[in-house]
Amino acid sequence: MKDFVHLHVHTEYSLLDGAARINQLVKRAKELNMHSLAITDHGVMYGVIDFYKACKKEGIKPILGCEVYTAPRSYADKDPKQDAEQGHLILLAKNQIGYKNLMKLVSLGFTDGFYYKPRIDYQLLETYHEGLIALSACLAGDVARHILHNDYEAAKQLALKLESIMGKDNFYLELQHNGLEEQMMVNNQLMRLSGETGIPLVATNDVHYVFKEDAKAQEILICIQTAKTIED
Repeated sequence: MKDFVHLHVHTEYSLLDGAARINQLVKRAKELNMHSLAITDHGVMYGVIDFYKACKKEGIKPILGCEVYTAPRSYADKDPKQDAEQGHLILLAKNQIGYKNLMKLVSLGFTDGFYYKPRIDYQLLETYHEGLIALSACLAGDVARHILHNDYEAAKQLALKLESIMGKDNFYLELQHNGLEEQMMVNNQLMRLSGETGIPLVATNDVHYVFKEDAKAQEILICIQTAKTIED
């Protein structure tokens, strides 16, 4: 497993969602001989300093990132009928410029774009894209959502737009293997999209906990977040 790099990882700082504590996460990566590891918490960068220090201590290359929320329209729009839901997008800093731009985007998501969640939009991303790599994210990503809504052409146009914003080889279509029927359908269409556009693919695992036995604790976190019970 040493050549596989986790690029979609949620720690305890993805509040009521991630159950992976940073020190435990990094130590496990070390045990598995992984040479690099990313942090991509939901909408925030609270854990990046602790993560950076823990990775350096274990001799692992830290990749600092965030799974940002994207506004349906402009990040300034806050209408309950049109703007209550958000998309997802993974952003990874590839250098110091990217790290600064990521901080800027996440900060603006809170100060100017907050509506249920801290949000950015694609115009803002265009302004602060330098030094960043983007991945299309999970089933909640905007590209995947178009596919789930049976609108392949809209997914293709958005993927091309993101490639145009980020620059060639700085945007990737994200494949996951999680046993969900919807995911398999999305994966097939993403592979088709990659073949038609040349946009590269990347495999991720959307990590939310470290060990298999942690699944129950993570499920309880989700129940608290969504006001549901285990029976639900």
